[in-house]
Amino acid sequence: MHVRARNERGQTRTDWLESYHTFSFGDYQDSRHLQFSDLRVINDDIIQPGKGFDTHHHRDMEIITYVISGTLAHKDSLGNGSLIRPGDLQRMTAGTGIYHSEFNPSDTDPVHLLQIWLLPEQKGLSPSYQQTAFSQEERRGCWRLLASRDGRDNSITVHQDVSLYGTTLPVGAQLGFELAAERKAWIQMATGVAQLNGQILEAGDGAAIEAGETHILMEGLSRESEILLFDLRNT
Repeated sequence: MHVRARNERGQTRTDWLESYHTFSFGDYQDSRHLQFSDLRVINDDIIQPGKGFDTHHHRDMEIITYVISGTLAHKDSLGNGSLIRPGDLQRMTAGTGIYHSEFNPSDTDPVHLLQIWLLPEQKGLSPSYQQTAFSQEERRGCWRLLASRDGRDNSITVHQDVSLYGTTLPVGAQLGFELAAERKAWIQMATGVAQLNGQILEAGDGAAIEAGETHILMEGLSRESEILLFDLRNT
């Protein structure tokens, strides 16, 4: 298990955006942290009120948005327009090409989100969009499947052999996960403080779990924690 500490991530800071990069992104390039299996980007973004990303282009990427606090407004060239709030998960398949914008519609409050990119299983997919709400109750103290290749259990469908789970872990609660021997996992702390196999993690920390380390045990510590777990191919 290798911890990617929050204060070691790359950073982009402007007058409206504070962004921390777990993997190489934009002007932040680090040959030691290019990607992990099919997980290519985890950007921890805070967007100031009334600001956001103007319309821009993506292709051949599975883009997942997870809002931690605040509200994010989305528009794209498929005609979708939506508000993404805490508990929502949005997936955009860029495929052959899509334009979209992301904007904080609030006049007073910043929006805090994780933007996650996964490499798709093939290039040239048809662009598509999906958004689903997952309540705190159905995530509390358990691993709720949020996204999967086959869309099982009412999860978001992603075009890659990955299962994304989320939990809201109360203080003192323990939660295990058994990883198949041929798989890898990535743990991302969205909020709170928790212990992973004896290692304390705080909001912004990540951890890479290589094949062969099959037992994952999380324990909530000083604050209720939101945690994401990616079950990934062993590439």
